[in-house]
Amino acid sequence: MIGILIYPRFQLLDAAGPIAAFEIAGRLAQAPARIKLLATEPGPVRSSSGVEMLARGLRAASAMRTLIIAGGEGVGVAALCPRTQAFVRAAARRGCRIASVCSASYLLAEAGLLDGRRATTHWGRTQDFLRRYPKVRLQPDRIFVRDGEIWSSAGISAGIDLALAIIAEQFGDKVAQDTARQLVVYHRRAGGQSQFSSLLELQAPDGRFAALLGWVREHLDQTLTVELLAQRAGMSARHFSRAFIAATGSTPAKAVERLRIEVARSRVQESHEAIEQVARGTGFGDPERMRRAFVRAFGQPPQALRRAARGTGDARRAELAT
Repeated sequence: MIGILIYPRFQLLDAAGPIAAFEIAGRLAQAPARIKLLATEPGPVRSSSGVEMLARGLRAASAMRTLIIAGGEGVGVAALCPRTQAFVRAAARRGCRIASVCSASYLLAEAGLLDGRRATTHWGRTQDFLRRYPKVRLQPDRIFVRDGEIWSSAGISAGIDLALAIIAEQFGDKVAQDTARQLVVYHRRAGGQSQFSSLLELQAPDGRFAALLGWVREHLDQTLTVELLAQRAGMSARHFSRAFIAATGSTPAKAVERLRIEVARSRVQESHEAIEQVARGTGFGDPERMRRAFVRAFGQPPQALRRAARGTGDARRAELAT
């Protein structure tokens, strides 16, 4: 049985996305999924959108093997509920697979299930999460993370990616692929794919490190070590790393790679430069290193992105010509 835990002001898609994925996968695998909505109080539960879903009480989860916890605006109250915490801890002790979608990672952290574990959450909550839960090994730029039987995922739609990964483990990759096709989503964004896609998303709200990030983007072909970046920021390397993560939600090394990917993608899609030249000009050094970075970020190698961009351009020109 798959349990979907919700609470007042949960995010509707956090629950509905995985439900749809598991329902389709069960049908394709000819093993219909038993899915139950759960809440501390049985009955209608209103989402943040105002739409209600009908949930059973926690006692209905006796045969549960997988627990998915939805995120949402009400997670702060839900995470502090003793009954909810006890329920989640008991499920973990029984060996259930437990997964959080988006901000539901707060509930897992409050229950103590993430201490010493790798996890992720929505990028917009990174700074607050790091401050509240220093024992968690947060990986803020991941779509989803698995650490043993504890799974966590990033923003709302990442719950579908997480569900597809669970489906692949349970039913095999073919069923997961066919499920993704039915959902008309990419099969499958890797858990290590970055949540972020632009320089603006690395900017701290107070503008801290903005000048440094701008300089980095203009000097990607250089060897950009933490020591060099710390020197330009006027800090020790250790202090700089901590301050940078707190301000941007990313390590300096990941930020540099993200900016390299951003510029490299633009050059791959919009120019006729050789892939080798793009790799050298953006600091990757060799095409294979850039290829691995692209697969992590976009699920595709540079050549595939270039072909897709050219195909879109050809189609657009044909449309304008008719």
